[in-house]
Amino acid sequence: MSQARPGVELPASVGYRLKEASSALRSAMEDVLRPLGMNVTHYACLELLAQRPGLSNSDLARGTFVTRQTMNVLLQALERDGAVERAEEPVAGKVLPVTITPRGRAALAEASAAVRAVEERMLTDLGAADRADALRLLDAMIRSLRTAASAPASAVEDGGRPASEADAAG
Repeated sequence: MSQARPGVELPASVGYRLKEASSALRSAMEDVLRPLGMNVTHYACLELLAQRPGLSNSDLARGTFVTRQTMNVLLQALERDGAVERAEEPVAGKVLPVTITPRGRAALAEASAAVRAVEERMLTDLGAADRADALRLLDAMIRSLRTAASAPASAVEDGGRPASEADAAG
């Protein structure tokens, strides 16, 4: 006797497929970054600092999706390697802004080229319109999840819509 199992049909699950794509992308990035002495978090940290100098440990942790403690360990290693510098005195509260050094920029240039090649490989079969659609759809998914996460519990009970929409739909 077979029982119907509640659950998610994985091949048709957008969330599962996003995780699969994310895992494949991370693996491909790690493969090209490893010979350069980097990993994805190391690369992402340098990329963020090149684009937004002076970020704090907490800002970098959020931007690279790791804990503050993990980022602190990475920053200590990057500082020892001469890739970043931290201010000796806090600028506000306990915040020590971090900046990328010329040595860090040189390492980043090589890593960025390798990562761009991975992204191009990932997008090979997509034309410009498909790439734009993919970005638009990913933005919509992120926005929906962040909106739902910040919605009051009553809104989530009504399908994640704001209370005014749920009342109108009711």
